[in-house]
Amino acid sequence: MHVLCGYDVIMFYISLKHKCDPGRFSLQFMATNDLMSELQKDSIKLDDDSERKVGFLGPLVSKVKEYQVETIVDTLCTNMLSDKEQLRDISSIGLKTVIGELPPASSGSALAASVCKKITGRLTSAIAKQEDVSVQLEALDIMADMLCRQGGLLVNFHPSILSCLLPQLTSPRLAVRKRTIMALGHLVMSCGNLVFIDLIEHLLTELGRNDNMSTTRTYIQCTAAISRQAGHRIGEYLEKIIPLVVKFCNVDDDELREYCIQAFESFVRRCPKEVYPHVPTVISLCLRYLTYDPNYNYDDEDEDDNAMDAEQNDEDYQGSDDEYSDDDDMSWKVRRAAAKCLDAVVSTRHEMLPEFYRSVSPALVCRFKEREENVKADVFHAYLSLLKQTRPAQSWLADPDAMEQGDTPLTMLQSQVPMIVKALHKQLKEKSVKTRQCCFNMLTELVNVLPGALTQHIPVLIPGIIFSLNDKSSSSNLKIDALACLYVVMVTHPAHAFHAHVPALVPPVVSCVGDPFYKITSEALLVTQQLVIRPLDSQQDGSETFDPSPYINDLFTCTIRRLKAADIDQEVKERAISCMGQIICNLGDRLPTELPGTLLIFLERLKNEITRLTTVKALTLIAGSPLNIDLRPVLPDAVPILASFLRKNQRALKLCTLAALDILSAVTPAMVDAVLAELPPLISESDMHVSQMALSFLSTLAVTHPSSLGQLSGGNILVQLIALVRSPLLQGGALAAMLDFYQALVATDTPGLGYMDLLRMLTGPVYSQNAALPHKQAYCSIAKCVAALTRACPAEGPAVDVKNSRSTDSIRLLALLSLGEVGHHVDLSSQPELKTVILDAFSSSSEEVKSAASYALGSIAVGNLPEYLPFVLQEISSSKRQYLLLHSLKEIIGSASVAGLKPYVESVWSLLLKHCECQEEGTRNVVAECLGKLTLIDPETLLPRLKGYLLSGSSYARSSVVTAVKFTISDQPQPIDPLLKNCIGDFLKTLEDPDLNVRRVALVTFNSAAHNKPSLIRELLDSVLPHLYNETKVRKELIREVEMGPFKHTVDDGLDLRKAAFECMYTLLDSCLDRLDIFTFLNHVEDGLKDHYDIKMLTFLMLARLSSLCPSAVLQRLDRLVEPLRATCTTKVKANSVKQEFEKQDELKRSAMRAVVALLTIPEAEKSPLMSEFQSQISSNQELAAIFDSIQRDSSSANMESMDTS
Repeated sequence: MHVLCGYDVIMFYISLKHKCDPGRFSLQFMATNDLMSELQKDSIKLDDDSERKVGFLGPLVSKVKEYQVETIVDTLCTNMLSDKEQLRDISSIGLKTVIGELPPASSGSALAASVCKKITGRLTSAIAKQEDVSVQLEALDIMADMLCRQGGLLVNFHPSILSCLLPQLTSPRLAVRKRTIMALGHLVMSCGNLVFIDLIEHLLTELGRNDNMSTTRTYIQCTAAISRQAGHRIGEYLEKIIPLVVKFCNVDDDELREYCIQAFESFVRRCPKEVYPHVPTVISLCLRYLTYDPNYNYDDEDEDDNAMDAEQNDEDYQGSDDEYSDDDDMSWKVRRAAAKCLDAVVSTRHEMLPEFYRSVSPALVCRFKEREENVKADVFHAYLSLLKQTRPAQSWLADPDAMEQGDTPLTMLQSQVPMIVKALHKQLKEKSVKTRQCCFNMLTELVNVLPGALTQHIPVLIPGIIFSLNDKSSSSNLKIDALACLYVVMVTHPAHAFHAHVPALVPPVVSCVGDPFYKITSEALLVTQQLVIRPLDSQQDGSETFDPSPYINDLFTCTIRRLKAADIDQEVKERAISCMGQIICNLGDRLPTELPGTLLIFLERLKNEITRLTTVKALTLIAGSPLNIDLRPVLPDAVPILASFLRKNQRALKLCTLAALDILSAVTPAMVDAVLAELPPLISESDMHVSQMALSFLSTLAVTHPSSLGQLSGGNILVQLIALVRSPLLQGGALAAMLDFYQALVATDTPGLGYMDLLRMLTGPVYSQNAALPHKQAYCSIAKCVAALTRACPAEGPAVDVKNSRSTDSIRLLALLSLGEVGHHVDLSSQPELKTVILDAFSSSSEEVKSAASYALGSIAVGNLPEYLPFVLQEISSSKRQYLLLHSLKEIIGSASVAGLKPYVESVWSLLLKHCECQEEGTRNVVAECLGKLTLIDPETLLPRLKGYLLSGSSYARSSVVTAVKFTISDQPQPIDPLLKNCIGDFLKTLEDPDLNVRRVALVTFNSAAHNKPSLIRELLDSVLPHLYNETKVRKELIREVEMGPFKHTVDDGLDLRKAAFECMYTLLDSCLDRLDIFTFLNHVEDGLKDHYDIKMLTFLMLARLSSLCPSAVLQRLDRLVEPLRATCTTKVKANSVKQEFEKQDELKRSAMRAVVALLTIPEAEKSPLMSEFQSQISSNQELAAIFDSIQRDSSSANMESMDTS
């Protein structure tokens, strides 16, 4: 009867469709007609065709009316309970298809809700009552599927679902228990708190009762599954759960032990905060069971026997295996679970690294001898995780201050290297390919963490690596891993360590270069290149004891064969070119007959678009060789090709080509002209690095081919140069290259390019223009060029147009800056009017001229301190222009030599202190910078003085002193560091200062320390963090209303303070992550997500960073983080708002969406009901979906770019 109803519905649907779309009628009619006829047969056969017909139910559900869907579902449910297996199977597939096609829970679809409710009632009764196990299994499967996809819609049914699932945990059939656990795992992701509590209470009660081992095992498995799916919810119950699991771990039942240790693993990964007190217990249990092998006797004495004995033992071991059956031995599962659990502990508890190296590391190394291959692989993996955890911390561990704290993970690892090598030595000769691969991965990671650590052990390891390269049974992947390992070891160790092993290494490596599999060839060419760079190149490490000549021929022959081949993989082509470049660079003088032919092949590769970049790099290498390889035979053809590359739209190619041209010394004037013709477009602000390389090439030409520069006069290149000098982007390396070029050019004495000619070109635009140049940076760059020219031609002197009454402000500005730049290097005290001229400029109406005069006075003083510094100090005391004069003083302190300043320190210090209580914040900041930089000159005397002023009654003085400390911190080691480390805590106590501004500058100083020198503040974090977090809170007493005419405007005086606090938090993520309690940290990030625009932007960035740094912690808080993100994305700006408001909201949305994309990279984030609901909301909103898609595209293209090594 039910089947007929379903049939009527489908026929009705098809007849409707027929009226709309007659073309598809016959196909749909046939499929559905076949399906319904199949369903009505007594004995139906389920084949692929039937399954395809069932697929039609999906689209059907979204098209017909609600009551008709219910009828279809009802029919399928009834048939699923049938005693006919085929009918049951096809109906189950039908139900899964329907559930899969229902709209997501977030869409609020009434259809989805009604269908799920309909199915749920039938399924719960089927699970609870049905005697037939196969029906029960199908029902449980469908229930799990529905809870996974639509759990949120079934909240009202959750109690009844739970009550029908719990009894199944004691089912006599293990398959039923397993599927029940899966369904419960999906239930806890979306159920309410009461249902969750009921479930946990039930599990705790049953575990406490412990009626029989079989059900206890199931309950432990269920607890682990709940922890894996909803770790963030089970955390608060761990205090009750863990003692029970520990108790069962000690019961003599291997299966139960395995499940207990798996439960520990899920607690460690999913409840990092709550499991913390129990980690020592977990570690000790894992270490005990890691060696649990009651049925096998490891005879340690055998380890030191010779190879013959080892082989004999191998044969005995094979024989004993036949006699003893492993079928009954479950202990290996316990050991594997222990290794995986240790892996989880090591991966998640970074702060316990020293403890791991004391207890876990030796235990894991001892277990490298494990007899069960899968367990051994997990032991290796756990050790790899330990090494990887040691790596990120390297920057601060290598810090000299940090090293004083005793044993660090790196020093402990260093001491264990002999033990690790001894354990690996035997494993490298194992028959098992998997074991040897694990060894190579281990060695690779070890030398990445501790470069050079294996220097003493190379003789022990090389035979093991060669064994895998020569072994006929080695797989391709094993050879690739062996070669990759050898490469990394060679790169990170000194050349002399390999000298003795070259005779053994060359034959297998040469053989691998000739291997038919391109990946092996590719890795082998990298190793060959290292062989040439290191052991064979005796010049590099100064030892002439090693003679490379016996190996040159073999290495050259195998590489040239690959270099000549045209029909090989791209990567092999490139590596063959690089390798041959290295061979010629290091050994070219020993290959006189082969050289010309090889260079011709390079010429061919230069003409090929695919290989040209690599060939340019190889030629650069050869041209820079100390052997002075003669490249003249190929240069007439090569240089025009290189010149043409400068036109190509490939940045890497342009940069490499310019580097190659810069180093090629044998070029002729005609060749130079061809290159010069291509240069003008490259000198531009659009790409400063390319411009820098072009300028560097021109400077080299000025030395090697000065005559070629005659054509620059009046040419395009100079026009481009002048345009570049006026660019606001010119700075750093490009500016330095520009100055070098002007000095080299003026030294060539080329007609039309003399001192005055170049000076006119540079300053002409300023003198001729009525309007000023668009950027002040342009004046600074021109002034630097003028000074560079003046230093190159000391006989000439720049004309000073500062006091000329007809000079415009632009001319005065340039003249003052030029005076400053020249005076910095040349003593200008012979100019008597200089002081007066500059002080007069302080009265200019133009702020820029005043600032330039201040800079000029400071810079000129650096050229002659005894003449100018007392004058500046006297002016500061008597003049009203203190702000400008203090800037001059800052320039003097920052640029003058320490020896020159020492005699004046006391007078400068006392003068600065008089001004540190100035009410003008700008003046106070300059004073603070001067105090900080002055302290660096004599830290032993001045730092304690600074500390003394923390007790000053003036908040201005306190803020100046704390800001001064910021200027004593830099990212380079300095003499002040140990002194600063001892007293920075006193300066940071100002985080408790009653004055808002003092607290703000204390946060800025703290941020500077955390960013530039984290070792200063790492030990203080426990006391500093509570005060830092305290400043992230919104304080209502600091928010006030200001009336602006008819409008009221809200002002938040605490905003700058909160912003500074959140900036500190962001910095700590990079430098001190292992010292943070991530959950406390996340609480404040969560508050920031609901704060002001600026703070939201910062916390979105933090969230993206946290998603990659500590995904498991973020996952625990995901539901609480999603809500503020959703609120930001769905906020609407009022229609009458100004344009800026719309732009701000758009930027907020994009930033929030970046955070969402980052969160979705966490595995399992999509399983969160709130997150999946938010995703559905995004996809159903056109604007949000467009933003989401564009950010995903950007992030995937950014990943691709970071992988692109060129």
